[in-house]
Amino acid sequence: MVRPQALPPALDAVRELLADRPGRLLVGLCGPPAAGKSTLAAALAAALVNRDGVSAVAVPMDGFHLANAELARLGLADRKGAPETFDAHGFVHLLQRLRDAGPDVVYAPAFDRVVNESIGSAIPVPPDIRVIVIEGNYLLLDSHPWDRVRDILDVTLYLDAPHDMRHDALVRRQQARGLSRSAAQDWAAGSDAANARIIESTRDRADRVLTRR
Repeated sequence: MVRPQALPPALDAVRELLADRPGRLLVGLCGPPAAGKSTLAAALAAALVNRDGVSAVAVPMDGFHLANAELARLGLADRKGAPETFDAHGFVHLLQRLRDAGPDVVYAPAFDRVVNESIGSAIPVPPDIRVIVIEGNYLLLDSHPWDRVRDILDVTLYLDAPHDMRHDALVRRQQARGLSRSAAQDWAAGSDAANARIIESTRDRADRVLTRR
């Protein structure tokens, strides 16, 4: 769970933009695996709705994971979560549609950790939504096509968390999907750790860094 100190600075950053800019805002929330991004994104959207009366929704980048069958075909099953295991072009296309805020509902995919697969068209984003919290690992990556993401967003927040805290959460996450503790630890120390190093290299590109303790 994200500790309370992570929410106020995120909320302050969005409120500053709301006061200065009309129209829709796209707020990026980046950070390494198991930093607490999903929890904070949901809490931020809920706080905007319940405290400020601002319509908001959270949309995860994880909805663009390639299907497990496609990862197996590409020989990438053991690297799930790496940049090349996402439909990055599809993600950028969705962000542009959300940015344009046309007259129609835009449907975004979600990710189901129980089945470990993406679920298409699971998140409706009506045209009158004021704030969309975009949550994901690679929002600040500078390789194509990820390098297009930053310019679409209005602000990017990076959520940091201690390594040991993240590692323990990652092990629990992998155990929850059926891996033994040993296999879960190997995954967390291997694929997840490699992805974290990539994400941590983008930290300095964020507008604000938040810390989870």
